[in-house]
Amino acid sequence: MALDKANRAYVGGENRGAIKQALIKLGFPVDDRGGYIEGDAFPIPLRTTTRGGRPFALRAYQEGAARAFHAGGTVLGGSGVVVLPCGAGKTVVGMAVMNLVGTKTLILTTNTVAVRQWREELLDKTGLRPEDVAEYTGDEKHVSPVTITTYQMLTWRRTRTEEFEHFALFGRENWGLVVYDEVHLLPAPVFRVTADLQARRRLGLTATLVREDHKEDEVFCLIGPKRYDVPWKVLESQGFIASARCVEVRVPLDGNLRTIYAAADARAKFRIASENPAKFAAIDRLVERHAGSHILVIGQYIEQLHALQRHLKAPLITGKTPTAEREKLYAGFKSGAVPLLIVSKVGNFAIDLPDANVAIQISGTFGSRQEEAQRLGRILRPKSDGGPAVFYSIVTLGSRDQDFAQRRQLFLTEQGYTYEIVEAQSLANASTPSTR
Repeated sequence: MALDKANRAYVGGENRGAIKQALIKLGFPVDDRGGYIEGDAFPIPLRTTTRGGRPFALRAYQEGAARAFHAGGTVLGGSGVVVLPCGAGKTVVGMAVMNLVGTKTLILTTNTVAVRQWREELLDKTGLRPEDVAEYTGDEKHVSPVTITTYQMLTWRRTRTEEFEHFALFGRENWGLVVYDEVHLLPAPVFRVTADLQARRRLGLTATLVREDHKEDEVFCLIGPKRYDVPWKVLESQGFIASARCVEVRVPLDGNLRTIYAAADARAKFRIASENPAKFAAIDRLVERHAGSHILVIGQYIEQLHALQRHLKAPLITGKTPTAEREKLYAGFKSGAVPLLIVSKVGNFAIDLPDANVAIQISGTFGSRQEEAQRLGRILRPKSDGGPAVFYSIVTLGSRDQDFAQRRQLFLTEQGYTYEIVEAQSLANASTPSTR
């Protein structure tokens, strides 16, 4: 690559993403004004009344986010990330952008349940017909002017040495817009494809751009810069997300486990403290205290969650739970028929459970700030009764579990949340926070 007399370098369009990645790594910010392939036109009108008969209109910040991304259709916009709290309607922002762009659209999200929630939202709030919106998943593989798939689907291959069989979906249609839901989860193989899609408009949606692999810069250079951001507490003060109280419950480790813990290596120490059986008694007290609420219990370790399932006699959703069963349990939770639901890490993302008002975290992924924020997000959708939400994190006192909990809480404290600290034995006291 040589420079001309005006110190300009010309590279092939196929290298556009690679050049941006290299510049970012060298510390040079990139202002990409190379323009976009328009894609096949496909109008996507927004309804004023939902299919369910409710009035529908964009909130001011949703419209502001969509317009900041679109930038009037010029090269000054068209790629980038919108950061909004869980429960603030990022899907609606996606639909508003689709309306402004007006082209065939490919949507990537985290799992099949999220695919179906996107499809229901699109049919409820836009003029799209059922045949206009296709699902491309393990259950059915159709392509329509608006197609929704999962990151897992796109990164599936028969063996580690074979090709990714479904990457061809990116080229199946002349997409004018690609939407990356929960863009902070963008897996490494999709980075490669995204580098080849620099001529398409790209919208990333997320509640937090924190990545524990520190690849936030790659998200920015491949999807685009942050175009819009609203602090969590601002939307809470305006009533667009539920007010939430964060409580850390500290549980002691009994004598036998203390001996085993003291002799263990650092990784085993965390696992022993995370799976502390004394956490079950604390959960019993919280479940009793919040009787009548919609309670989610979220954890990291499958054996621990199966034991808790037997203890509480409550349903459990893990990665192995069939999609149909998941949808049935989520529907039961929404209706109140299932008042308490245990979920593994699959509950971290893209689950629409608007009436969930109590979350209890029994174990987590080391110091993942991203996960802490997403788990709080499960209970931030505004409640039908206008009530507050409570997020409990149960940790083992004086252990690596407690140390990592402090790291996990960092992102939320930066957003303005504070954590109350209570000892497990105090949970029976009337002073313990309640949602009812």
